[in-house]
Amino acid sequence: MVKSNTKSGFLHKLIGDRAFYKMVLAIAVPIMIQNGITNFVNMLDNIMIGQVGTEPMSGVAIVNQLIFVYNLCLFGGVSGAGIFTAQYFGQKNDEGVRQTVRFKLWIVTIITLLTTTLFLTAGPSLIRLYLQGEGTAESVAATLHYGQQYLLIMLLGLLPFMMVQVYSSTLRECGQTILPMKAGIVAVFVNLILNYILIYGKLGAPALGVQGAAIATVISRYTEAAIVLIHTHRHKEQNPFAAGLYRTLKVPANLAKKIIVKGMPLLLNEALWAAGVAMVAQCYSVRGLNVVAAQNISNTINNVFNIVFIALGDSVAIIVGQLLGAGKMAEARDTDNKLIAFSVFCCTCMAALMFLLSPLFPMLYNTTDDVRLLARHFIMASALFMPQNAFLHASYFTLRSGGKTVVTFLFDSVFIWVVSVTIAFTLSRYTALPVLAVFILVQSGDIIKCLIGFMLVKKGVWLQNIVS
Repeated sequence: MVKSNTKSGFLHKLIGDRAFYKMVLAIAVPIMIQNGITNFVNMLDNIMIGQVGTEPMSGVAIVNQLIFVYNLCLFGGVSGAGIFTAQYFGQKNDEGVRQTVRFKLWIVTIITLLTTTLFLTAGPSLIRLYLQGEGTAESVAATLHYGQQYLLIMLLGLLPFMMVQVYSSTLRECGQTILPMKAGIVAVFVNLILNYILIYGKLGAPALGVQGAAIATVISRYTEAAIVLIHTHRHKEQNPFAAGLYRTLKVPANLAKKIIVKGMPLLLNEALWAAGVAMVAQCYSVRGLNVVAAQNISNTINNVFNIVFIALGDSVAIIVGQLLGAGKMAEARDTDNKLIAFSVFCCTCMAALMFLLSPLFPMLYNTTDDVRLLARHFIMASALFMPQNAFLHASYFTLRSGGKTVVTFLFDSVFIWVVSVTIAFTLSRYTALPVLAVFILVQSGDIIKCLIGFMLVKKGVWLQNIVS
């Protein structure tokens, strides 16, 4: 009888009631739908480019890997202020929310100007870093050419993208998840339709290939920004932070200092983590252009399936952040335990489905049999590690919700450079191990991170109110 009660108590810690899951899904599902449609359409984009040929696909994939670093720098930049936004919203402090938005505007503008300068001056050199492996001189030159074409046009889309990040993150932190979802859905369908027209030259348009893909993406980003910004400012009663937002761009010095202290580790973390991911990908690329193409195919479907744990991680940040801001520490811990368990369970189911689909997806690409087979194996391996990644993602957002940004910096970006990059660099350059084995060993290194995350979350170092 004692054992049964113990088991029941353990399950009670990890499994919520119907009301709990209804509350979680109300926040997570709109994020899942937005990210899901975005990643699904990105997958269709990728397949369309893949139909043009291996070199165009690889050139676009390399540039997207570089832009991924910028995207995560923006995410880190707004996330630092976002910790305060969620907790100010929990206090019903509209002016506090407004001031955090102004801080976000400053940080994303600085990041975007620095990124544009870097890509304009060093873009070709950055692309060449991924063209060091086996491959003919013609393939390398063609991949570089397509990559440069795509990058120059994509730079025009950085401005609307940064504005969407500021507004959408704020709306989500204030519990408004529907508008970003709707805008994202419209944008991805605009992108999809224009891709079909501009890549292949339909409806009388010229066939522009990778340039058409870039133009379609840029137009879709301006569409998304217009929807989010106009709707937010037209409905100030729902979004009180928008009232008088641009009356001044000054941020109180004491708040700016607090955000910088808490947020700078987040910004550095996202920048260094994204750079670490790009570096690991570069390590795989030294094994040949086939690896670049196969990784692109694998990552594309992986992104579609990852939407579940990404949305649930965002839910941790929002739900737990608001509970901490309201001073409900016991409820925050209990809610967090259930959210982590729910995320791991959902992603185990998604991983099984992804594993089953692994032979089919690479067949959609106009590439060689060698690339298709390697892509299939990458997809299978990624599926096996998805539950592990779900736990890590939820643990990261748990620590971040309580303002433990220095801890998350060590947990995330320091770890990837010290462990993951070291394993990838050493094994790819100094051993004859197949690239798939290198990939699996790099992923296995995250088991150490899981143990650290488990101990930090259980210890409760994140249980603190940072705005009272």
